[in-house]
Amino acid sequence: MGRKEEILKLVEEGYTTAKELARHFNVSLMTIYRDLRELEEEGRIVRRHGNIELKREDSLRDSVCAVCGKEVDLRLAFIYILKGGKKVHTCCAHCGLIAYKTLNKDKIEMAITRDFITCNPINAFMGAFVVGSSATPCCTPSAFVFADKEDAARFVKGFGGYVSDFTEAVDRMEELMKVGQKVNISL
Repeated sequence: MGRKEEILKLVEEGYTTAKELARHFNVSLMTIYRDLRELEEEGRIVRRHGNIELKREDSLRDSVCAVCGKEVDLRLAFIYILKGGKKVHTCCAHCGLIAYKTLNKDKIEMAITRDFITCNPINAFMGAFVVGSSATPCCTPSAFVFADKEDAARFVKGFGGYVSDFTEAVDRMEELMKVGQKVNISL
């Protein structure tokens, strides 16, 4: 395996700077910069603010749910922003709640979604969630997020479900998704 291929492997494993790579290979920074420039020209890496990342199809990753693989509708999207700038996109609050259980909590910097009524961006950790209503705009069991707890309570009066804070909504979704629960899946 050539040095450029090894560089790609090391970047995948977490090496993020030219200095780290130069130390690893015991070569000069100029040698590593030359390799990095070639890898960048080949479209295999991206250099941002002194860090090296593997080039990914961001538009593809951002448009497909990390949990169920559905296309992400920005009106319902739930996005976790992790340390280092990586984003985890899900198609809806249902998948956002499921994703939370699988993510490293120490790496989550923020979570953004939209208020179901206004479509304004909100901090998902501060939202009022309605889980298990009869309305299902995306995945089931459904989950909706509201900036205002009173709006969530009014929604429940018409469509059922339970108003919860973020932590309760994660637990409620986990309970609803356990084996033996009836789940409607539309393909």
